[in-house]
Amino acid sequence: MRLSDLGEKEIIDIRDGSRYSDLYDAELIFDQRTGKIKVILVPENRSRLSFTGVVDYVQIPWNSIKKFGEDIIIVETENNSFY
Repeated sequence: MRLSDLGEKEIIDIRDGSRYSDLYDAELIFDQRTGKIKVILVPENRSRLSFTGVVDYVQIPWNSIKKFGEDIIIVETENNSFY
C-alpha cells in the first residue's frame, strides 16, 4: 500500500471510539535506521485551535494499527500521549 493511498482515511481508536482527523492531516515519524514509520502524529481535534494557532498532536504508535479499511484506519492504543 502506498502512503498516498492512506491519506484520506479517518483514524478511529477502537479502545474508546475516539475519532481523529484523517492521515492527510497527520505527521509521520520514521525510524532513521530502518526507514519504517514509527509513530503517527494526528491533530487532537481539527476544529479547536488555540489563539496562537498551536495544535496539540496525539502520538499513535505504528504498531497500534489493527486494520486498514476502505475508508478508515482502526487503531487500538493503550494510552494516547500528547506531543
